[in-house]
Amino acid sequence: MADEYEPEIGIWYRNIENRRLFEVVAYDEDDGTIEIQYFESEVEELDIETWYELELEQEAAPEDWSGPYDDLIADDMGDTEIPMQPENWSDPVTKSFE
Repeated sequence: MADEYEPEIGIWYRNIENRRLFEVVAYDEDDGTIEIQYFESEVEELDIETWYELELEQEAAPEDWSGPYDDLIADDMGDTEIPMQPENWSDPVTKSFE
C-alpha cells in the first residue's frame, strides 16, 4: 500500500498504477486543483479528489533532464547545416562597437 501524500510543488512522484514519473508544478488550494508535469513533458490538471485516489510513491528528481526532449532530432531546430550569422554586418548594434 502506498502512502497518501499531500501535493507539494517541486516534488516528484511516481504513479504506481502506470509507473509514470511526474512533478507537481502548481497547486491551488482554493480551487482544489493540482497541475502536474510528466517527465516526458505532458501537463495535466487533477482535482484534489483524483489526487487522493492515486497510488503514489515519492521519488527523487530525475538526473536525466533530457526526458522532454527525447523525441527531438536536429532538423526540429531548423536548418543545422547553415551556421548562424547576422544578415547584415553593418547593423546599428555592430556599428556601435566599431
